[in-house]
Amino acid sequence: MATREISSAAFEGRSVLPISERSPGFKPAHRIQESLLSGIEKKLLLWLAQRTPVWINSDHLTSLGFVGQVMAGASYVLARSHPWALVLSTVFLALNWFGDSLDGTLARFRNKQRPRYGFYVDHIVDTFAAFALMGGLALSGYIHPYVAIGMLVAFLMLSIEVYLSTYTIGKFQLSYWIFGPTELRIVLAIGNITLLYHPMSHIAGRQYRLFDVGGVIAIIAMATMLIGSAVLHTVQLYREERV
Repeated sequence: MATREISSAAFEGRSVLPISERSPGFKPAHRIQESLLSGIEKKLLLWLAQRTPVWINSDHLTSLGFVGQVMAGASYVLARSHPWALVLSTVFLALNWFGDSLDGTLARFRNKQRPRYGFYVDHIVDTFAAFALMGGLALSGYIHPYVAIGMLVAFLMLSIEVYLSTYTIGKFQLSYWIFGPTELRIVLAIGNITLLYHPMSHIAGRQYRLFDVGGVIAIIAMATMLIGSAVLHTVQLYREERV
C-alpha cells in the first residue's frame, strides 16, 4: 500500500531534505519491500512520477486509489446479478494500484514529503478501503460472508502488528515472503476472471466456491504472518529491553 511517509534516498540524484528537519520528533522507519515484483514496480512508478502533470499531487492520487478500491467493492455487489461486473472490479483494482502506489513515489520524487500526515492518512484510508472491498465481496454471492469477514479481521490484525512494529522497532514491513499489495491485487484480479468461467472448485470429491477456498487460504496465510511476526518482535524487544 502507499508509502509516501517514509523515505531514505533521493530519486535521480535529487537532494532530499532529511525527514527529521521536515517533521521534528518523527522517527523514520526502515522500509522492507522484498516482494516478487518490487524491483519492476519501483522502476515503473518512478517512470510514471517523472511524467505526472504538475497539477496532480499525492493527495489526488491517494483519493483516486481509495475511490478505486471502493468501486471495486461496489462492482462485487453488482456482480451478484451481473457477472460481467467482475471485469469492472478488476479495472478498479488497477485504478487502486495506480493511485495507492504512485502517491508515495510522487511525493519523494518531488521532495514534498509529509511524514506524519502521509503515514496517518495513507493507512486510515487503507482501513476504510479494505472494509469497502471486503464488504462488497461479502455481498457478492461468490464467497461466504463469514469468510469475507474473516479476511477483513485478519488483514486489520496484521496491519496493527505492522504499525506497532513500525513505531517500536523502526521497521515498516511492506511485504511478506514474495507477496506485497501489488501481488495480492494481481491474485485477486486473476480470481475475478476465473470466476466468470469456473466459480466452483472441487476438492476431495466435494464442491466449494472458488473464493471460499481462496479466502480460507488467505486467512491462514495472514494468521501465520501475524503470529510469526508477533513472536519474533516480542522476543526482539524483550532482548533489547531486559530489566
